[in-house]
Amino acid sequence: MTVVPITSPDLDAAEVSWFSALCSDDYEFLGVPNGDLRSSWEHCSNIVKEAEAQGFRNILCPSSYQVGQDTLSFVAGCAPITDKINMLAAVRCGEMQPIMLARTIATLDHMMKGRLTVNIISSDFPGEKADSAFRYQRSREVVEILKQSWTQDEINYSGEVYDFQGVPTDPARPYQTGGPLLYFGGYSPSALDLCGQHCDVYLMWPEPKDQLAERMKAVHKVAESYDRTLDYGLRVHMIVRDTEAEAREYAEYIVSKLDDEQGKTIRERALDSTSLGVSHQAKNRDLADMEGFIEPHLWTGVGRARSGCGAALVGSADQALSEIESYQKMGIRAFIFSGYPHIDECKHFGKLVLPHLKTCSLPHVYGRVPDSAPLTPLGAGERR
Repeated sequence: MTVVPITSPDLDAAEVSWFSALCSDDYEFLGVPNGDLRSSWEHCSNIVKEAEAQGFRNILCPSSYQVGQDTLSFVAGCAPITDKINMLAAVRCGEMQPIMLARTIATLDHMMKGRLTVNIISSDFPGEKADSAFRYQRSREVVEILKQSWTQDEINYSGEVYDFQGVPTDPARPYQTGGPLLYFGGYSPSALDLCGQHCDVYLMWPEPKDQLAERMKAVHKVAESYDRTLDYGLRVHMIVRDTEAEAREYAEYIVSKLDDEQGKTIRERALDSTSLGVSHQAKNRDLADMEGFIEPHLWTGVGRARSGCGAALVGSADQALSEIESYQKMGIRAFIFSGYPHIDECKHFGKLVLPHLKTCSLPHVYGRVPDSAPLTPLGAGERR
């Protein structure tokens, strides 16, 4: 298996994260709305608090215009109710004027005392059908303006989309030196170029390991051309139980009431439903076996009722640990897990798997928090 160099090859810890279902994506039975699990401040903030209590190091807060809650407002609300877990805020580039976005992110970073990370997203807006090249050019300009805002005394930028000259940056200076860590996912050449030049962690959705390895090699080649080295992350659902049989039984349970037409409606309402990455997830489902498995423990059934990340690792605790270890050997060091319902599966993973993993917070590894001592990696069984 190909191994891709990582930013800190001597560090054997991983950033293990969970997911807060801001975009109406929490179910007992996939595709069947459940009022108790609807996207609300109470429910989603409880997911965050449970993830922190279990010892997860970060939590992805996704973004969608059509369903759910505003991501940045949600992260602001979580600042005073958490004190250890990082927040990975998804930001759709162009939704907010970039200088105002820089100020908003900087304010959140101070509220979080450096526990903020940012997931950069390029997508259409509601009512928009933009060319892919334009979307990534817009995202590139947003990221470059953010970096000027966070590192220079004033913004001087002339691009195809934005033009700013002599704008002071004092309101937009973040808590972390250089600004929050930037996570990014995308498949097109324009996406890889943007990530390789400007971002810190390349996030992937689940595919067979040989395909992930090829994708990592392609991203690494681009980053190397800019004299940079990235970290790599995997976003995947998790179904873990004491035995493999129990885990597979639960996988069948959560899709037992799924109407495929309703699942299609859920997939198509996402703004990224026609993206190249989503098409790869659909291809996984087409190539899977009769039970939905494309690898011995990689089950594609989740993708029948959601856009984006469409597969789950299914197995016993030992099998889950073995899978995570194999990904780490490939060079993957950031993991974003989730499961249905999110609080229940957070507890299962926290009990069965997380105590056996050595974890870290990537922003601290990068030295992004100046006003407190860097956190050291946790050993197996430790919690902070």
